[in-house]
Amino acid sequence: MEQEYFWLEPESRRIEFKETWPGGNQIANTAIAFANGAGGRIVFGVKDEPRQIIGVPEEEIFKLEEKASNHIFDQCAPTIIPEIYLQNVEGKNLLVVEIFPGYQKPYFLKSKGKHKGSYIRVGSVNRVASEETLISLEREGRKVSFDKVVVYDITADSLNLERFIADYTRISGRTLDKKKILNLGLFARERDTLYPTHAAILLSDSPERKRFFPYAKIECARFKGTETKVFLDQVTADGPIHDSIEPCMAFIKRNIALGSKIGEVYREDRWEYPLEAVREALINAVIHRDYSILGSDIKVAIFDDMMEITSPGPLPDNLPPAALGSGRSEIRNRILAPVFKDLKLIEAWGTGIQKMRLETEKYPEIELSIKEIDNAFQIQFLKEVTLAVTMEDTMEDTMDVGWLKELKGDMTRAELQSSLKFKNDDHFRKAYILPALQEGLIEMTIPDKPRSRKQRYRITEKGKRIISKKN
Repeated sequence: MEQEYFWLEPESRRIEFKETWPGGNQIANTAIAFANGAGGRIVFGVKDEPRQIIGVPEEEIFKLEEKASNHIFDQCAPTIIPEIYLQNVEGKNLLVVEIFPGYQKPYFLKSKGKHKGSYIRVGSVNRVASEETLISLEREGRKVSFDKVVVYDITADSLNLERFIADYTRISGRTLDKKKILNLGLFARERDTLYPTHAAILLSDSPERKRFFPYAKIECARFKGTETKVFLDQVTADGPIHDSIEPCMAFIKRNIALGSKIGEVYREDRWEYPLEAVREALINAVIHRDYSILGSDIKVAIFDDMMEITSPGPLPDNLPPAALGSGRSEIRNRILAPVFKDLKLIEAWGTGIQKMRLETEKYPEIELSIKEIDNAFQIQFLKEVTLAVTMEDTMEDTMDVGWLKELKGDMTRAELQSSLKFKNDDHFRKAYILPALQEGLIEMTIPDKPRSRKQRYRITEKGKRIISKKN
């Protein structure tokens, strides 16, 4: 969603709404969580459930601004300096307290100290940071990626890297010895002894990988229907992480259809989903996942109506969702990423999302959804099954179309969904947007680019007539 419409977004990792000033340390806790993460906005003058623009009375604006500034300065350490400004919406003033990602992590509540007063943002909730998370925050403050951390419990000689070395030599054309492995950042030398980094362990074919990273694997499942109740097939890819993509792709091919479509000249066989986009999504999940999250694995789920790939860890703090697909790249695993590039799993920095979108555009019946969910990153390939449904009667006779009254001018899907107070994105798209498009009650402002981020919808003349008849 474009930035100027942030007040229509749901509460999330990057935004929180307050009707008035709350009690206790809620504002300080949220400011700390934002500073320890991706930054965010605290917006005063908005009621969240149901969403309603209340506004801040003019006589209270400057007092509230000063109170927020002093509260954050007095309660938080290291010092957090927010940007505070007014935003006029529907003729009402909102006070926005914007917190930027901090460079002195971890931030904490002075009264509780670092170990009990450090907060992080998980979805739309502030949580006290665990000891493992504190270590991660301190490491971020030193600009050290998790895969670069040296493990002193074992020596480099105890790792089995034969498969990785063979694959690297075969694909890159360059041989590897201990010196070159050291230069790649997979080993570190301490007092004439070589120790492995986390990256080396993840690439190894050793018991140590499962000991240190039991969840560095991909769980693949094909479910019956559209829920996770019944498994039809499943497989676990738990080898060295660079070698986990192909077993998953083999599973996916086994569980999706290979059909045909008639082109202008010849019959073209193609898979049910855009496999190049799916493969790119898998690589993205492996290389960008947060391996410091030890209790979660990557999941590939295939349902009747979609395929879903979920990777532990949200987007990197300095990469907002709006920047996805723009060519901008933020590398979480700085040792593994160049290795994956040498293995030709990555073609060029910052092109993965672009490639997914381009490949998916070849499938008009598939919609690509990219989002953060709680403490994870998720990519969905959604089949527009609603369009294939044959209705016995037309929508205008059988369906309540009163919701179309909320479509005023050109609106994004998110704006319309927010005004109708629908929470489930997928349900709103399938039950409302797609049928209305099919029946010609609404239309896209950019019909030749249905997945454009600038896409908006407007009511058609037919839609206006239907509403008029219903009234």
